Amino acid sequence: MSANARRSRLPRRPDGTSWDHVAAWYDGWVGAQGSRYHQRIAIPTTLDLLDLRPGEEVLDVGAGQGVLASHVHARGARYIGVDASPRLIALARRRHGREGRFIVADARRLEAVPALRGARFDAAVFLLSLQDMDPLPAVLASVARFLRPTARVVVLLTHPCFRQPRHSGWGFDESRKLTYRRIDAYLTPMAVPMKAIGGGGPTRSFQRPLSAYVNGLAAHGFAIDALVEPADLPEDERPGRHRPPAGAHAEIPLFLALRARR
Repeated sequence: MSANARRSRLPRRPDGTSWDHVAAWYDGWVGAQGSRYHQRIAIPTTLDLLDLRPGEEVLDVGAGQGVLASHVHARGARYIGVDASPRLIALARRRHGREGRFIVADARRLEAVPALRGARFDAAVFLLSLQDMDPLPAVLASVARFLRPTARVVVLLTHPCFRQPRHSGWGFDESRKLTYRRIDAYLTPMAVPMKAIGGGGPTRSFQRPLSAYVNGLAAHGFAIDALVEPADLPEDERPGRHRPPAGAHAEIPLFLALRARR
């Protein structure tokens, strides 16, 4: 089957993956500058891995409200953010329009977006977004077409080995007096429906083993050259509903961040 035939079988709309229907709720959590987790962990880790140079061009895939734009702009790089949600892109344009460009786009078929024709980027970023996109091969193939031969990709997501939605959790071994992380499933890819939030209906998270991301990037000539596993925030800084047992946050990572180059 040709690549064109495979692409034609994809849904014409990003149904089930766009967060447009929960944009109001999501913006209440993230806001203009990012949540506490964005500000303290996700954005600093992503920027360290990006290692931007003035004049470079960056594509933020699943940009949401554009919280990364000001940081890229401050480093002298040029920023374009794409997202499938028109509502989130509208918020990004209003708040960060002077710091970058924002385009409504399906990450699986960026080549169909007129505003991106001819564009080439030095780096692509998935900041807490790739785990909410599917199918993974179509997304990576679409983005790879817009990257220069020496480009890099930075991915930050909830840790796929330890933070599987609805298939992992904390436990306590009474006999050993030890806190542990329970993992119910890992190797089998799955689309996990998340509970309805903000009155806008459910979203889906796509659990995949780490090998899916490494091999998916390798299929387009990218090799991992850096990997970071950030732990949770200190206990006194975590939101009330994100409170693992004392000490566990320091040993079981919350996020996985990686950089791949070709």
